[in-house]
Amino acid sequence: MLAATKTTYGTEEVIVVRQIERPSPSENQLLIKVHCATVNRTDCGFLSGKPYIVRFFSGFPKPKMRITGSDFAGEVVETGSAVYDFKIGDRVFGFNDQGLCSHAEYVLIDQNEAIAHIPENVSFENAVASLEGAHYALNMMNKVPITRSSKVLVNGATGAIGSAAIQQLKAQNIYVTAVGNTPNIARIKAMGADIVYDYLKDDFTRDKDQYDFIFDAVGKSTFFKIKHLLKPNGIYISSELGPNWQNIWLAILTPTFSKKKVIFPLPKDLKLSIKTMSQLLSENKFKPMIDRHFTLDQIHEAFKYVRSGEKQGNVILKIENKEPK
Repeated sequence: MLAATKTTYGTEEVIVVRQIERPSPSENQLLIKVHCATVNRTDCGFLSGKPYIVRFFSGFPKPKMRITGSDFAGEVVETGSAVYDFKIGDRVFGFNDQGLCSHAEYVLIDQNEAIAHIPENVSFENAVASLEGAHYALNMMNKVPITRSSKVLVNGATGAIGSAAIQQLKAQNIYVTAVGNTPNIARIKAMGADIVYDYLKDDFTRDKDQYDFIFDAVGKSTFFKIKHLLKPNGIYISSELGPNWQNIWLAILTPTFSKKKVIFPLPKDLKLSIKTMSQLLSENKFKPMIDRHFTLDQIHEAFKYVRSGEKQGNVILKIENKEPK
């Protein structure tokens, strides 16, 4: 089978697409014929090994996983003898934020990992685009006590995390102010945001309103720049470490020394995330934002584009698998 392989950390130039042996499932595993995956910030982190704390999970001094990719949507083609919830022909999607080796024509996954059936009304592309960013968005929301009376500001509304957060919040009828850019204002409004700021035209930090929670889904602002937008007991959460890893230090210090707090959203419970997203997809309450499509032989271009920071939503990697099942 064809797979995007790596033997060292670096940029997309270290990736080589080559033929490797097709794996076989053990008793608890499924073999999935991959239809598509995404190329995302998680993949870029594990490719570069930066920040260096990533290497505690990805391997030191070299990456322990030799194939890139952390998510997939595809079809079950073989199951181990102990698999009970899935059968050959099932359409499934899955995610692992520590890597899954899914940028390949086939991927193995244990039945007890974060894998679920794709709802009947959902395409492979929309399924896979509802995983990585949506998982991190959920892990912002589940760190704070959001209620129906909460007001939330989402900075970075056109990214995979931000666009997911808006829809997840609106599914709960939460008041949302969103910050995005000119080409995507209509898309952000269609997600249900109550107020939309175009950061190319307006300075959202001059907003006269105040919020219970600010979700910085791109990490391009800081707590100190926008804490005046928080209510007295408001909370700021960023998807990034911040300058000089300040968000980790602020998460330690602000609960003791400030009424306005920073929380660092360590992600957990992949199974709950995929269950939640499967439910929202089946109820037509979530439509992922998709930017561009690449094929496996264009994987260098895909990673380069994601690393540029210019992507809007999800980047889809289509796997044109021509091998027999």
